[in-house]
Amino acid sequence: MLPTTPISVAELAAGAADADLLDGDGTPCRPLLVVDLDLTPVPTAAELERAVRRAREGDRLLVGCSARTVPECSGALLDALDLTLVRAPRDRLCAVDAAGSPATVAVVDPAAEAAFLRGRAEEQPQAALVLRQLLRLSARLPVEQALDAESLAYSTLLGGSGFAGWLAARGPRPAPPRANGDLVLVRREEAVLRITLNRPERRNAHGAQLRDALAAAVEVALWDPSVREVVLDGDGPCFSSGGDLDEFGAATDLAAAHLIRTRAGAASRLHAVGGRLTARLHGHCVGAGIELPAFASRVVAAPDTRVRLPELAMGLIPGAGGTVSLPRRIGRPRTLFLVLDGRAVDAERALAWGLVDRVEE
Repeated sequence: MLPTTPISVAELAAGAADADLLDGDGTPCRPLLVVDLDLTPVPTAAELERAVRRAREGDRLLVGCSARTVPECSGALLDALDLTLVRAPRDRLCAVDAAGSPATVAVVDPAAEAAFLRGRAEEQPQAALVLRQLLRLSARLPVEQALDAESLAYSTLLGGSGFAGWLAARGPRPAPPRANGDLVLVRREEAVLRITLNRPERRNAHGAQLRDALAAAVEVALWDPSVREVVLDGDGPCFSSGGDLDEFGAATDLAAAHLIRTRAGAASRLHAVGGRLTARLHGHCVGAGIELPAFASRVVAAPDTRVRLPELAMGLIPGAGGTVSLPRRIGRPRTLFLVLDGRAVDAERALAWGLVDRVEE
């Protein structure tokens, strides 16, 4: 029987998280367990070694929780857990994050946040568990292969019960109107190529048309070595509100969708531009609106920037490259936190994490 309350490190070492993940009909059971890092007694060296091994080899999401600003556990255990929550006063959240381990996230009430994350994972267990598997796998892969792995996982979840339930609850939606003007503006200023997302009436939603236009614009820099810098920004109230929700569920051939996503999308092209790319963010940057600019070597955010990854509530994971671009900036644990929590992170915290490199008007 799996515990319903947080477990200690010693209990983790003894196998408290090792019960079968799936019940008789294949439904995940308790996909996320909380490990209380403050519980006594202090684990022995042998127990700690077993806990690290079980955390690395287990199937469930394991979220560490400590009422301290710096948990009293080994770096090996922090690395083996999927994420660790630590305590910080509200006015020092970003300071604690900036000074602490990238394996930790500072919150006002770690126990309450841990319970919230557990509830979120239980609402969409398939997506939460696939995300864990993917983040651990893709960290060992080159970027191009990691993008392929993300897309394969995303296509799998498009056929899952979690996404089907979200679509049914949302109800039918009309197809988005076709744009009349240029969805992406491209301007050359000597050695600088400026690319601007230009569908402000739809908050620069990343639909198929905008995706194709952005990919074509980035191709210019790939073919022209005289382009020394590429600047990516967005017109209107925000950089991008992410995937166009009116297009969600439109794909009927998931294998074709995978190939389009990986071979016609912008992620691999933005990565290929490499050190020449600067992204300038403002307003809400949701889903693809942060996944794609995170490939830039320099990310500059306006003070009003808000970053959010909402895919879990849909039974999905980030699918525009975010499981590849974000961990390479902020690490696996904080990427996982953004997806599991689902709420917006402001520019100050994004700066403390290294998700953006500078905040300026």
